[in-house]
Amino acid sequence: MTRQASRVSHRIGAISESATLAVDAKAKALKAAGRPVIGFGAGEPDFPTPDYIVEAAAAACHDPRWHRYTPAGGLPELREAIAAKTLRDSGYEVSPSQVLVTNGGKQAVYEAFATLLDPGDEVLMPAPYWTTYPESIKLAGGVPVAVLTDEASGYLATVEQLEAATTDRTKVLLFVSPSNPTGAVYSPVQVAEIGRWAAGRGLWVVTDEIYEHLVYGDARFASIPTLVPEIADRCVVVNGVAKTYAMTGWRVGWLIGPDDVVRAAANLQSHATSNVANVSQVAALTAVRGDLSAVEMMREVYDRRRQTIVKMLRDIPGIECPEPFGAFYVYPSVKGALGRELRGRRPTSSADLCELVLEEAEVAMVPGEAFGTPGYVRMSYALGDDDLVEGVTRLHQLLAEAH
Repeated sequence: MTRQASRVSHRIGAISESATLAVDAKAKALKAAGRPVIGFGAGEPDFPTPDYIVEAAAAACHDPRWHRYTPAGGLPELREAIAAKTLRDSGYEVSPSQVLVTNGGKQAVYEAFATLLDPGDEVLMPAPYWTTYPESIKLAGGVPVAVLTDEASGYLATVEQLEAATTDRTKVLLFVSPSNPTGAVYSPVQVAEIGRWAAGRGLWVVTDEIYEHLVYGDARFASIPTLVPEIADRCVVVNGVAKTYAMTGWRVGWLIGPDDVVRAAANLQSHATSNVANVSQVAALTAVRGDLSAVEMMREVYDRRRQTIVKMLRDIPGIECPEPFGAFYVYPSVKGALGRELRGRRPTSSADLCELVLEEAEVAMVPGEAFGTPGYVRMSYALGDDDLVEGVTRLHQLLAEAH
């Protein structure tokens, strides 16, 4: 008897839906139905893209040279500008040939793993982790290996933990600072220590620097290949304009790496998508060539919201909220709120709790299950100040009823 074939391949059928996008979509659907939902789900700046960037894109629409195919790896002038911006912002000197412009940061992440991994290769992945990382690794044939961290360490992985998780199949360390979903930021000393360990182990490092400009307090962003030059030939940097310049919808990211890796990834991209939309590339060119004044304004607002949400969450019974020092997320533990009766229900997981909170308080959060650590929730504070206060107030009022 012939086995019934699945209509969808096992490889694609095994992909999990993006939990963050699913929560955001549900919140928006409820809003559209007239419910006053406040969404803490999406990792998206609430600011418009700065005017000068939009104006450059509008002008590009009328220029016939951008109506045609351009090099699959990115506009030469944008690759050059990204190399210059990388030197300016992180002290890492690369040539334009080491830059590949991608359709957003997600494509850069996938292409990095697709280019580096063979079937069965393992990737060390500190948890909590962004939902896309394990799916990209698995799509590329790799095996994600979670290295668990928690609030006691500030969600920071140690060399000892990484070493304990390493096997003879380990090929890549995924390193993210500032972190989504936790907002954790590794100090320069910690970055250098982890980089030297990876170099000594002969591992590749894929480092996601998308939140490089969103750091607060005494925290400082540090780039692994800058602090540990010996890792540069085995390092791929992922970045983009989405978070820094409030350009999530423009879909421009990039990866930086050794010439041979970038050539191979560009070859993959030439068959997958060809060039990124030219108007978006012109907008990104204007962004990365400009100064950081608009970025600093947004960072100051995020910092104010960060302090507000941490203070308010710490006042809620059953919630423990470590202070984040980067990105625009808090990642509180809600373990103390589980197992208690609330509106006739008894949520036993963070997923249950998020569902109840959305239904009863009309507040959308992403459960920790999506990030590999049940018992927590991710809340973005990239939303208006009034909505932030109202949303956390609703959460407080609801959880105060638990017994």
